[in-house]
Amino acid sequence: MTRSAAVAPRKMSPWLKIGLELGPLVLFFAANGYGGIYVATGVFMVATLAALAAMWILARRVAVMPLVSAVVVMVFGGLTLWLQDEHFIKLKPTMVNALFGVLLLGGLYLKKPLLPYVFDGMVKLTDEGWRRLTIRWGLFFLAMAVLNELVWRSVSTDTWVAFKTFGYLPLTFAFAMAQAPLMARFELKDEPGAG
Repeated sequence: MTRSAAVAPRKMSPWLKIGLELGPLVLFFAANGYGGIYVATGVFMVATLAALAAMWILARRVAVMPLVSAVVVMVFGGLTLWLQDEHFIKLKPTMVNALFGVLLLGGLYLKKPLLPYVFDGMVKLTDEGWRRLTIRWGLFFLAMAVLNELVWRSVSTDTWVAFKTFGYLPLTFAFAMAQAPLMARFELKDEPGAG
């Protein structure tokens, strides 16, 4: 068996993937209720690394978005704990969302759309479909960055943690579901007789 065959990517159940991405956030919420924001930040960092390790073990690869998000969690979580300043962990969603929004829209502007890489072959769309979907997701990420800034600056830490866990996820899920008609309209059909 060759080395490349030994580490070939494997398919992971979508539900398991969602669980691994949501697990650290749920633990963050629970740990905040138990020990406060600094304990929650430490738990979040460890759980994020554990989720990445599980993704690698199960699928032999880690998707770009969880990897980038994990790097930002480590940097901002580390600053939060080192400086004992909760502002850093509150800025993390702003930074991640702004980064994704700018990268998606910037890639589109430079004629190098990045969204197809994010979907990793799960969806095949026409060029126009990718363009429209990229604009929508780019603007959504920028809007979520602004929303996070408005929320953390105007409510208590506990309320912000609850929003991050129970507000951000439903908003993202609802937005993703709202893109289904566009994706169906611009789906790239296989040529008859192909395969």
